[in-house]
Amino acid sequence: MTDDSNVVRDSFFALHHGLPRQGPGSDDTTRRLLSFVGELPERPRILDLGCGPGRSALLLAAETGGEVTAVDLHEPFLDELRAAAAAGGLSDRVRAVNADMGELAYQDGSFDLIWAESSAYNIGFDTALARWQRLLAPGGTLVLTECEWTTDTPSLEARAFWDAAYPLRTHDANLRACTAAGYSVLGAHRQPESDWDAYYGPLAEHVAGADPERPGMAEALADTRAELGMRRAHGAEYGYTGYVLRPAGRWVTRPEGAADRAAVHAVNAAAFDTPAEADLVDALRRDDAAWLEGLSYVAEAADGTVVAYALITRCTVDGAPAAALAPCAVLPQYQRTGAGSAVVRAALDAARARGERLVLVLGHPEYYPRFGFTPASGYGIRPGFEVPDAAMMALVLGAGDGLPQVPAGTIAYPPAFGV
Repeated sequence: MTDDSNVVRDSFFALHHGLPRQGPGSDDTTRRLLSFVGELPERPRILDLGCGPGRSALLLAAETGGEVTAVDLHEPFLDELRAAAAAGGLSDRVRAVNADMGELAYQDGSFDLIWAESSAYNIGFDTALARWQRLLAPGGTLVLTECEWTTDTPSLEARAFWDAAYPLRTHDANLRACTAAGYSVLGAHRQPESDWDAYYGPLAEHVAGADPERPGMAEALADTRAELGMRRAHGAEYGYTGYVLRPAGRWVTRPEGAADRAAVHAVNAAAFDTPAEADLVDALRRDDAAWLEGLSYVAEAADGTVVAYALITRCTVDGAPAAALAPCAVLPQYQRTGAGSAVVRAALDAARARGERLVLVLGHPEYYPRFGFTPASGYGIRPGFEVPDAAMMALVLGAGDGLPQVPAGTIAYPPAFGV
């Protein structure tokens, strides 16, 4: 790096020192992504990569009881983290390490959770997926966020800006990258605009108060103002999404993408005697009151073929919100291979992560109990039509004091079900 570029870099960091975050984010988003992870060991080993001043590292240590190794290349950020950890009584559980996230010396299987908010771009999303997987212990989870297009037709101005800085892909393309790298997608969360405000608001204040006569500062200010201006003018065209990933077993599972709709229709059409179930999915997708974004799941074979499907949509029990699991389908040649169970579990895990409390299913009483379903009548829940008691089942997601009681009464399905 030349002396001139070092001066600009130092001025860039000067603009960013003292910011609560070094990228779009919030404590709510960190907690939301953490909710997709599921159960962790009693004292999980956590690696926070590109930690910056450590807002996420501190929250993860406090809320998981884990031991966090927080990695960044900029020592002043690590000093901020050490001071904050000491002030919060977390010095024994947060270790700040100056290291390169692209060249990590840790042994395989060293961590139960790897976390990277607004930092994977430093080495590239695909590189991060490939290099960090070996560090996960069995059952471990990778959480990382990536900036991506939120439209299929970005403006020429936005594309030119990002192509020069860090070429973006669509959400569907990033989902494909995750599964191609050998992960199942436990959840995906589009970060709200307030996450950008939490980053750009304080940064804009630093820009306004900066000394443009400082060596290198004029260039740093010009680049930062261009970034802020791009967000103001074209922020609806791109955003950050958090991905919660686990190395896949035989079956890779993930949320449905727009490119999967024909394959989903084909799976449902092949799995049932009539096209009614395939048409039902299409009708539910058009019903904004019924469709729950992120709860339409597919399972893939090793070659990327969609082989199984599970859908959870909104229903009600005496007017109170509940969720309905239906349809579930597997291509005939892949039945009894575990693909169906994998995709149902993935959909239920996603429902649990988004805060759904009650899931109902009308199905085979010898199949669905493996997921925890029991007769709905035991909760005082009944359908508005005649079915065998054992076939109408309910699953309560979560247990313990402080959780709301599940509603009792009659189930009302979306109109597309025709019941």
